Amino acid sequence: MKMGYKKPLEDKDMPLLGATDRAHNQYSMFMEKLNGKKQSPSHGTPLFFWTIVSCHRHAILVSGFFALLKVLTVTAGPIILKAFINVSLGKGTFKHEGYVLAALLFVCKCCESLSQRQWYFRTRRLGLQVRSLLSAAIYKKQQKLSNAAKMKHSSGNIMNYVIVDAYRIGESPYWFHQTWTTSVQLCISLAILYNAVGAAMISSLVVIVLTVLSNVPLARLQHKSKSKLMEAQDVRLKAMSESLVHMKVLKLYAWESHFKKVIEGLRKVEYKWLSAFQLRRAYNIFMFWSSPVLVSAATFLTCYLLEIPLDASSVFTFMATLHLVQDPIRLVPEVIAAVIQAKVAFIRISKFLDAPELNGQVRKKYYVGIDYPIAMNSCSFSWEESTSKQTLKNINLIVKGGEKIAICGEVGSGKSTLLAAVLGEVPKIEGMVKSAGK
Repeated sequence: MKMGYKKPLEDKDMPLLGATDRAHNQYSMFMEKLNGKKQSPSHGTPLFFWTIVSCHRHAILVSGFFALLKVLTVTAGPIILKAFINVSLGKGTFKHEGYVLAALLFVCKCCESLSQRQWYFRTRRLGLQVRSLLSAAIYKKQQKLSNAAKMKHSSGNIMNYVIVDAYRIGESPYWFHQTWTTSVQLCISLAILYNAVGAAMISSLVVIVLTVLSNVPLARLQHKSKSKLMEAQDVRLKAMSESLVHMKVLKLYAWESHFKKVIEGLRKVEYKWLSAFQLRRAYNIFMFWSSPVLVSAATFLTCYLLEIPLDASSVFTFMATLHLVQDPIRLVPEVIAAVIQAKVAFIRISKFLDAPELNGQVRKKYYVGIDYPIAMNSCSFSWEESTSKQTLKNINLIVKGGEKIAICGEVGSGKSTLLAAVLGEVPKIEGMVKSAGK
């Protein structure tokens, strides 16, 4: 701030990130571990997933410890409250027990706050590292894509991978811990409920199980809707990017209205799947937000029917524990949506990183200083995988040092393909290509 007050800040004034947070270091570590494993196209997603896990195993375990500590300190609250009420009713076990319980509750709340902050901070930082390595991996892969792969993964798709999918995966460390801590907190809360109201806890468990089971088929439909939504988004982004790139042609030929209708039609398809996904998610949220009310009503009704006695200790403990049950139940829709989105993102980026690359052996490099920096001898090239469809046939070319050459021809005659062949970007079918320099 002091330096910025004296003069405008420049790039050299900004400090670098820590070594563990830099995209280059993260990408190098990821590719080293990924290349060290045996790659299998049929198991691309698990390999891709476990490589990221192995790169950040320590950070995941440490953040998981703080997540567990947060759950334990949260669930200790109702137990301490029950003991405190018993002390106020004259049922204490030793002198000054109330002071000890009050101090213990204060310590638990401090530990809860600190552990929760550490959990959030470490998972967000881990997500940033994962997102940076994925962005670097996607951009590096884009430079090496083969022509067949470029037909499947357009520039719009690739931007979608970086902006949407990498972000979803970056959020997954937080939601991963949220998934299992939700289950642990729910189980401990049910145990405390059983201690407070006895067999009436079974009705609470039944309501929770029915709520979860009723949403299982909907979760599958959510996964389908999300996959279709991402596909529709890719098609729409591809059409928009092509329209913007060739805007001059669209204006000259007055094709604006036609392309506008095409993009609007693609938007309608995308909107249809987005609506389906959000409606199913809204149903999930409604069910899980209403379930705590049903849990409490079912529990108290069961206590009345079974004539289970309720005193101040059990009622206050039940109400405090019910709050612990409500939070995990209300988080279930968010957890389901996050898991579905992360799974779809993992599959999409995994397919992209497993896409075929350019063959680096299409040209032979040798030292500068010879008479012919570029030489082609009886070469044939094809953009397509099929060797029967050759784009260029029987090319013989020699370029001398310092020579200026113009490549002339009609539109579509192969001028750009010839230049791409010199660079080694077109699959070579036969012949030899030599180049020197860069």
